[in-house]
Amino acid sequence: MLVAVLLPVIGYLAGSIACAILVCGLMGLPDPRGSGSGNPGATNVLRLGGKRAALLTLAGDVLKGVVPVLAAHALDVPPWSVALTAAAAILGHLFPVFFAFKGGKGVATTVGAITALSWPVGLTFIATWLLVALVTRYSSAASLCGTALAPVAALLLGDPPVDALVLALMAVLIFWRHRENIARLRAGTESRIGQKKSA
Repeated sequence: MLVAVLLPVIGYLAGSIACAILVCGLMGLPDPRGSGSGNPGATNVLRLGGKRAALLTLAGDVLKGVVPVLAAHALDVPPWSVALTAAAAILGHLFPVFFAFKGGKGVATTVGAITALSWPVGLTFIATWLLVALVTRYSSAASLCGTALAPVAALLLGDPPVDALVLALMAVLIFWRHRENIARLRAGTESRIGQKKSA
């Protein structure tokens, strides 16, 4: 039981590692919180430092969602602990304790956590993202659609109910963090993939 309780804590701490800030610092790039879009995520790092820096950031953000959840699976803790570990990793990215609780929008870490939680749901998320991005060219819209579909997919695929509940709660937070993107989408001013101005 102690391990089951501690794993979400570890997940949160792992999620709190702000890869964008660390990569920019190590590579001598501007702090992403004060440059570009101001978002400490891979998209903003791409603008500030190019593909290599962005890929490192993306990989780190995905892994910090994957590793704690895989550890929870490996330790054979109850489903609620695995689901909470996934949620905690996402929360850590959104509200990192190491960086004054000011984090990114959580998409990469969400993909990692969801895929480690349930790979069929993760593949559903990725397929949805790719389809929506291909059709609309809006990264934000693709992320929101994938996030919204994840709890539905968990239910339809027969995953533990706690997975669907946690994914639904995380979707609410992801939508809240994308509220400015949603406003721009509604106004028709959101940047499309490939444009210099980031979504």
